[in-house]
Amino acid sequence: MKLKNLVAILLVVVMTGLLIYGYTLYNKTFVSNTAFEEREVYVTFPTNSTHEDVKKILSPYVKDFEQFDAVFQQVSFDQGYFPGRFLLKKGMSNYDMIQALKYNVPVKLTFNNQETIEKLVSRISSQIEPDSLALIEVFTDPEFLKENNFTKDDVLSMFIPNTYEFYWNTTPLKVRNQMQKEYNRFWNEERKAKAKKLGLTPTEVVTLASIVQKETAKVDERPKVAGAYLNRLEKGMLLQADPTVVYSKKLLSNDFEQIIKRVYLKDLKLNSPYNTYMYTGLPPGPIAMPDISSIDAVLNPEKHNYIFFCASVERMGYHEFAENLAQHNVNRDKYSAWLDKNNIQ
Repeated sequence: MKLKNLVAILLVVVMTGLLIYGYTLYNKTFVSNTAFEEREVYVTFPTNSTHEDVKKILSPYVKDFEQFDAVFQQVSFDQGYFPGRFLLKKGMSNYDMIQALKYNVPVKLTFNNQETIEKLVSRISSQIEPDSLALIEVFTDPEFLKENNFTKDDVLSMFIPNTYEFYWNTTPLKVRNQMQKEYNRFWNEERKAKAKKLGLTPTEVVTLASIVQKETAKVDERPKVAGAYLNRLEKGMLLQADPTVVYSKKLLSNDFEQIIKRVYLKDLKLNSPYNTYMYTGLPPGPIAMPDISSIDAVLNPEKHNYIFFCASVERMGYHEFAENLAQHNVNRDKYSAWLDKNNIQ
């Protein structure tokens, strides 16, 4: 009888121990262990991160990192921590977070309207792991430029503004290859044929499109502005595009953050190959990154006889066009008077 009681007591003790162990294990594994209030957060683990690096990154988001890490070592010891970008959701358990750290979430990489290759790589590097130096090195690699008929001045024309999907820890070479692939896809036979008909290369089309885009924010006006510039090129005239003067001023001062609202007569004499008041033809490369509407505006220009245009004071954002200098001077004087009246410097 005593032996039976002893066995029963031992069974109760074992079962109680198992229940406590199971309850503890359950709490460690399946109870919420997140420490953030947002609905979801992204964490990034750089390539070659150490255990201490991961601890430093995760600790702000996990209530008990030691508990989390203990479960991780049991469940995923073989694989370790992967580099990449991962999504954590509020209320996740240790198990849920460990599963989430297996799935590298792609980044929606976006860029537009960048004025230089340096500003572009800065924009890209703010969204993925590779830094600006690594990116610009592959984008301006002499062999790559030569093979693809680009120069350091016009390689910006290879980048078509859009939204692209990359893993956060992608390599600079993969970014360049994808950009080159998108560029080649964009410049299909139809677009190349239109460029050839205009007597322009794809790079020259993008360069002109960058001027058109800086000249007018109105998408519906871009084909008309493109037509005027193309008329000038056909006549061998100076483009005399104010946006190229603004770009020259920024380039010469090495300050692309400044806001220039007005171009003065003295600015027209700035000695820069980008200043189309000083140099005939197109600049050495784009003065910004034009979007697709501007590129297609150059490829599909409005047919007319206008060679001059000036910002309109009656239709803000649009321009007044003229076929001769006399009419243009009237429009220009009206605009200059408006600038003076509104004290725009």
